[in-house]
Amino acid sequence: MSDTINELADSEKDLFRSKIESFFSEQNTQTDQSQDGIGDADTTSLDKAKSFQMDLSQAGLAGITFPEEYGGAGLSDTHQEIFNEVSASWHMPTSPLSISHGMCLPMLNQFGTHEQKLRFMPDNISGKTIWCQLFSEPGAGSDVASLSTRAVLDGDQWVINGQKVWTSGAHYCDYGLVVARTDPSLPKHRGLTMFIVDMSDPAVEIRPLKQISGGSGFNEVFFTDLHIPKNFQLGELNQGWNLAISMLMFERVSIGASAGGLNTDRSPDLIRLAQDSGQANDPIIRQKLTDLWIKEKIKGFIGQRIRDAVSAGQVPGPEGSIAKLNGALIARLARDTSISLVKAEAQAWDAENENGEQWANACLGAAGISIAGGTDEVQRNIIGERVLGLPKEPDPFKGAAWEDVPRS
Repeated sequence: MSDTINELADSEKDLFRSKIESFFSEQNTQTDQSQDGIGDADTTSLDKAKSFQMDLSQAGLAGITFPEEYGGAGLSDTHQEIFNEVSASWHMPTSPLSISHGMCLPMLNQFGTHEQKLRFMPDNISGKTIWCQLFSEPGAGSDVASLSTRAVLDGDQWVINGQKVWTSGAHYCDYGLVVARTDPSLPKHRGLTMFIVDMSDPAVEIRPLKQISGGSGFNEVFFTDLHIPKNFQLGELNQGWNLAISMLMFERVSIGASAGGLNTDRSPDLIRLAQDSGQANDPIIRQKLTDLWIKEKIKGFIGQRIRDAVSAGQVPGPEGSIAKLNGALIARLARDTSISLVKAEAQAWDAENENGEQWANACLGAAGISIAGGTDEVQRNIIGERVLGLPKEPDPFKGAAWEDVPRS
């Protein structure tokens, strides 16, 4: 649907807005925009996220623009915008579902068969199942197209062998979307296919990666003769790169332009912190807060434009890279502003201070946003080539079969 917020009758808008406000009031959801980790989610925050999402679904407020047939609410883009507007004033404890909903769900909706949508989308939307994405490999980070995980067709099953790394939340996810090489005789950007995998299968081994913060939200995942049904293939054979690009665009939009989760505006909390700590009249602090507030508003306009395109059935294009790069820059600005406010408390805090660790983790985690979904440098290359029309970097192996390209 492509209606705008002005094309819905005022009475309908007010009624839907009241429904959302009533839901949040009944949930007793606090306005505190604390940062729930995506990968670092513990049992309590994970249960809270799933319970909240289930309540949201039962209230008809989850998967707002997805068809009812597939577990969504079947409503318009206008309803989604109203929900985003109202929910921005509340805290939604759904960060552990950010990848599942921001990346995997739109991929299922965009490329899944009717049977796949019926089977997987309702549980995804309601939070009954959680999904992750498996792209990066030890030898294929920013250059995802060079990945070497193999999938070989054996009768009516695919057999997958290989390793993925930096998989957020793999340890608590039920399903994943993995890209594997199905034809090494083709160039690296071809011969790839995307698959649905059951993360609970014994042939899937998940090992946590310890981070500097002490958390272990990222994982390395090993596939050893993982057998999956032939109908777990998502999209067309050997067209996985096109799907991978689409999913990366959804990831970049999720990081840079979505509402909630990683992308929650931080300026309201920091403004309150400045007021509560008596620093609101400090001219340097005021300038930093103003700069952050303005940039977050611009981020919102970028996000609105992209969401309108996605709602109209378009896969995000290079504008997703603009949003993602902007989101990463804002994350670092929010980090620097928060450190200016809490000062040494973000580095060393009293044991009884519950906020100290939160600020430290937020500080350490901000840099990761410049890596997830493609580094800032990758985004600048994409913007330069696809938006500004600058020439690509030379590739001496362009068009060569993947198996013929030298690898370390």
